[in-house]
Amino acid sequence: MPITTCIFDAYGTLFDVSAAARQVAAEPGRADFAKVWQKLANDWRLKQLQYTWLRAVAGAHTNFWAVTQDGLDWALEANNLPDPELRERLLALYWELSAYAEVPAMLGALKQAGMNTAILSNGSPDMLDGAVKSAGIGDLLDDVLSVESVGVFKPHASVYALVNERFSCIPDQVLFVSSNGWDAAHATGFGFQTAWVNRAGEPMDRLPWQPAHTLPDLTTIPQLAGSLK
Repeated sequence: MPITTCIFDAYGTLFDVSAAARQVAAEPGRADFAKVWQKLANDWRLKQLQYTWLRAVAGAHTNFWAVTQDGLDWALEANNLPDPELRERLLALYWELSAYAEVPAMLGALKQAGMNTAILSNGSPDMLDGAVKSAGIGDLLDDVLSVESVGVFKPHASVYALVNERFSCIPDQVLFVSSNGWDAAHATGFGFQTAWVNRAGEPMDRLPWQPAHTLPDLTTIPQLAGSLK
């Protein structure tokens, strides 16, 4: 069946999760941080994701903002940066992450083609609202779906089922797009058509399923969505 609905992960897919650390590294008086910001950003993101998986497995759900803070605290300690002011600055900027450059035109093309567009994210509703507003893409999205409505993080199947419930579609009609290989893989297992945005050129995750398509960025998503039957 043709694609009617394009669903996007948020952090790392539409929004640049390294933007907060990169911006702080460029600020005056941050020479020491500028030397380690990339490692800290990577550590922060990895722990943020790991804590969502561990909490999902343990049945110990909390909101994504708490997980984000926990991940940053670990990364700051791991990089020997016990600086409360730096912590608060990084957290403040996380609410204002920029979208990747191709995002507005890509979403606009999908809307022009008559497709539904939405975010499906681990993010809490208030965090996602801040990011969408900061990026100025709210009018290009039909909805922003958060795991908070089911109380468990990805890749639990109940999260992906939110898409079918919201848009009254079957999985084959959905193109799910994520920068996380594991996310796109599990969405494949759920029945979605999938695209992994592999900006860093990482190896494929060793999982029972694989993303159907691998792309370097989001630019060709409208063409891909239009070609799938």
